[in-house]
Amino acid sequence: MNYLLDTGVFLSALAAPDRLNRRARELLSSRQTGLFLSAASSWEIGVKYALGKLDLPEVPMRFVPAWMAKWNLQGLEISHRHALSAGELPPHHQDPFDRMLIAQAIGEEMALATADRTFDRYAVKLFWCGR
Repeated sequence: MNYLLDTGVFLSALAAPDRLNRRARELLSSRQTGLFLSAASSWEIGVKYALGKLDLPEVPMRFVPAWMAKWNLQGLEISHRHALSAGELPPHHQDPFDRMLIAQAIGEEMALATADRTFDRYAVKLFWCGR
């Protein structure tokens, strides 16, 4: 099984791993080759950092790739198919980054590793990471 990490799970694992359940911490520490981080998460991190809404120990351009390498995360690029699929999702929630992650997880047949209950409303396989 391949897992796509929600941005919140990626950031929580770094800053507050106690927010994640034991299964989530085990998944991240397993260094499986089936762990992915979307370009949408990098984009979200970059935007929030630039707006002063996210504090990081270094700029996202260095921070994200360093942690991806440390955790053996593979990158998942955004395709036109992903973008069009995100636009076709039901309007349960309007966060464009989350909608992209949902579309990617569905399209790539991955489990979306999340602690966001809003994702329950979508027909996407979830790997629950919250407490």
